[in-house]
Amino acid sequence: MSELQHIKDPHIVLPDGSIEKTTTTLNLGPTHPATHGVFQNILEVDGERIVSSEQTVGYIHRAFEKIAERRPLYQITPLTDRLNYCSSPINNMGWHMTVEKLLGITLPKRVEYLRIIIMELARISDHLICNSIVGVDAGAFTGFLYVMQYRELIYEIYEEVCGSRLTTNIGRIGGFERNFNDIAFAKLEKFLAEYPAVLKEFENLFNRNRIFMERLIGAGPIGADRALNYGFTGPNLRAAGVDYDVRVHTPYSSYEDFEFEVPVGSTGDCYDRFLVRNQEMWQSLRIIEQAYAKVKQFKGKDAEVYHADVPEYYLPKKEDVYTKMEALIWHFKIVMGETEIPKGEVYHSVEGGNGELGFYLISDGGRTPYRLHFRRPCFIYYQAYSELTSGGMLSDAVITMSSLNLIAGEMDA
Repeated sequence: MSELQHIKDPHIVLPDGSIEKTTTTLNLGPTHPATHGVFQNILEVDGERIVSSEQTVGYIHRAFEKIAERRPLYQITPLTDRLNYCSSPINNMGWHMTVEKLLGITLPKRVEYLRIIIMELARISDHLICNSIVGVDAGAFTGFLYVMQYRELIYEIYEEVCGSRLTTNIGRIGGFERNFNDIAFAKLEKFLAEYPAVLKEFENLFNRNRIFMERLIGAGPIGADRALNYGFTGPNLRAAGVDYDVRVHTPYSSYEDFEFEVPVGSTGDCYDRFLVRNQEMWQSLRIIEQAYAKVKQFKGKDAEVYHADVPEYYLPKKEDVYTKMEALIWHFKIVMGETEIPKGEVYHSVEGGNGELGFYLISDGGRTPYRLHFRRPCFIYYQAYSELTSGGMLSDAVITMSSLNLIAGEMDA
């Protein structure tokens, strides 16, 4: 029997009429280090070649959407942190923008630019984790150690802005909780000065590495039409040759004020996904430099603006809460979720680290959302995993999972 026939029919009929199975069922996950998360892949393998696979999610199902429908708007922000926790500030701000669209809040330009700085830092953090882990799964550990110290520097910037690192709860409806201090800007300048050389060295380690290329080229490919049919967005769609980017096609947070390019690939395989994410880090650096230059142009009182004037939804300063009755009342109403939200139905999406992250919010005029749906890009990518891996080698299953950047927290909302 030829190998092709073997893959099509993983059984053979013996002379006595009995059927003998010629393949092996292998569980990759749900608690396997190579899966990078708590989900299961049931692989049918013929030797080391994958005949078919079946995906199972739900091992960390937390019912985020239903929990959010019983929470006031502010208490939903920490829930969004737990989606793609490698770039949680983008989740936070995507949620805040959704609420601001419903409430009709317009933000000052300085706040928009500060948001862009944080979101692009989060994108870099997300991509450097993904690409360095792709290197680890291909057998190269050095790149991971080299760039991870700069993820730490990004987290230190988060700490100066909000006091948190991984699950940040960063920002507020209408802006930020506090203004960026001088230490935050100093750390940002350090990152902008040092990371380009590190990223270049990272590329030198991998981009033309013969072993690395042979492990990634041709593994887990997907064409543009199939990617669009599945609903791919983000780096995984752009690697297939489609230049869709939410920041360009539906600009938000003043992205239209910046010049940057949208990197695209052609084959949609693991190598193209790796290269696209590398190029996107360069573009994010470019955006951050432009945004920081714009922020520095604000002087005097304008440089102290870090939120919109929306007292119904923005927590007053703590010193005012302790000394002024009106501030105490607003603080109580906001924290206890006693502020009514207008009726409406909105959808807002942002370009998350993994693709289009959207929030579909329906309000019936109460104090909590009537219905809320999170569009999580990882959940959509994972549907295609069987198609991407069938016919490939077992080792390709791991590298494909890494290059898709599948985050378990984003699949189980």
